[in-house]
Amino acid sequence: MAENLENGQGDHHFTKDGTVDLKGNPVLRSKRGGWKACSFIVVYEVFERMAYYGISSNLFIYLTKRLHQGVVEAANNVTNWAGTVFLVPLVGAYIADAYLGRYWTFVAGSVIYVMGMCLLVIAVSIPSLRPPPCATTCKPATTMQLAIFFSGLYILALGNGGTKPNISTMGADQFDDFDPIERTHKLSFFNWWMFSIFLGTLFANTVLVYLQDNVGWSLGYGIPLLGLAVSVCIFLFGTSFYRHKVPQGSPFTRMAKVVVAALKKWRVVVPSDPKDLHELDLEEYAKKSKTRIDSTDSLRFLNRAAVKNGKTSPWILCAVTQVEETKQIFRMLPIIITMFIPCTMIAQVNTLFIKQGTTLNRHIGPHFQIPPASLAAFLTISMLVSVVIYDRFFVNFMRNITKNPRGITLLQRIGVGVFIQSLIFVIAAFTERWRLSVARKHGLEKGGQVPLSIFIILPQFVIMGISDAFLVVGKLEFFYDQAPESMKSLGTACSLTAYGVGNFLSSVLLSTVTEITRRNDNAWVMDNLNASHLDYYYALLAVLSFVNFLVFLLVSKFYSYKAEDFNKA
Repeated sequence: MAENLENGQGDHHFTKDGTVDLKGNPVLRSKRGGWKACSFIVVYEVFERMAYYGISSNLFIYLTKRLHQGVVEAANNVTNWAGTVFLVPLVGAYIADAYLGRYWTFVAGSVIYVMGMCLLVIAVSIPSLRPPPCATTCKPATTMQLAIFFSGLYILALGNGGTKPNISTMGADQFDDFDPIERTHKLSFFNWWMFSIFLGTLFANTVLVYLQDNVGWSLGYGIPLLGLAVSVCIFLFGTSFYRHKVPQGSPFTRMAKVVVAALKKWRVVVPSDPKDLHELDLEEYAKKSKTRIDSTDSLRFLNRAAVKNGKTSPWILCAVTQVEETKQIFRMLPIIITMFIPCTMIAQVNTLFIKQGTTLNRHIGPHFQIPPASLAAFLTISMLVSVVIYDRFFVNFMRNITKNPRGITLLQRIGVGVFIQSLIFVIAAFTERWRLSVARKHGLEKGGQVPLSIFIILPQFVIMGISDAFLVVGKLEFFYDQAPESMKSLGTACSLTAYGVGNFLSSVLLSTVTEITRRNDNAWVMDNLNASHLDYYYALLAVLSFVNFLVFLLVSKFYSYKAEDFNKA
């Protein structure tokens, strides 16, 4: 036995969180996982985000300039597509948690992702697949041209359904919660994960946007395709180092059983002693590498599902752990709902913020013009700096005050980001009001470039980056951390779902407001922003954001975090 321990083969050298290799064998802590495995995943994300944002950052400009769509139509097409990108991960999470596991679901999604990117490159490269440049009038894109381009976009979105909910989850899986050192590293993982995302985004918002605007869309889309291919190869190179969680079956079915069982026994009295509830032996959980969870009093109605009544059908009697897993997902639902509006705010960055930039003076020196979409690079830089400051300084400072290992709680971090967002749209409303006053002063109501620098809208992007360091990172970590161990992909998908709903809400809100205000021949958002009232629209978003912030505070007050330390089978 001593010899085995010296050779690194003792049980205490194996991970304790149930992770295995691709063949299902237990893994040695020293051989797999940790930052060594995460390095492949983090580098993958740099290249993949470069590819994704190489398409999405300037998509609004492509739709308006090359496919000749109006502002509202193009903005809605962007947000509808983005909404799809962030909703299909629910399907990918289901497949990963129930059947294939995160690794193989990710690989399948990557293949589809590359196919969509290939079709997009073809669509922007062949002249017959896009309308001719505008002369005196702009010829609209044909049905076939639109069909090919949007097919590429939505195939790409489908591929994201397999990659998005599983890659960050798989990265977090490389750290064992039952090892104190690895658990500490895991607290920093999501900060550095977002850092890698925004490195790729920075390249997309600068180099790729410039190439698309000034060199050509074939090259501007071809490089993202190459970047995506490189990212997938990097991920595959790290295969031998990864730890894997075993699929635990359909999370939706397990939750449905709890709800049905509780409803069938709605008149049953829940015993005061949790030990009288139905629970499996520790050995049963050990066989499945699962965690057993003690009963709690929150959402007590669901405890009826675990009350013994002589029947053993899984739709009538559920184990306490199964009930508690369901509670953990249900407790997150109000938080998810309060994330819809913040994600609607984020959707404005790649649409209306960029449209604002096209109306302003973009010259830097006599020969160079900054592409409006490149302003998102300042958001990225702001985010990068904020994440580093947060992880290296703010957390350590707050730990001394709060005694919380994270510095502040996850919901407090999210709340700071939500509040900052409200301020962003107050600033954006006043900035747009200033821009409109200058446009009217120079008689530009019928269109034309306003003699103000594009950098007047820079604060909107910079402060949004600071907000994202709190909101986006906190949201991703919250939904991963608070999801049951067997439903981590679903938890991550819940985080992405908020983006999906937020983007669709953006489309609905913009269309509704435009339709209502158009009746008075004074639409808030038109193709000609100089004759619009985008300042009113931003003010509306500011009000919605602040009201949502108050609701978030109320919901957060009643949220019950899941226990940090579990009993491992």
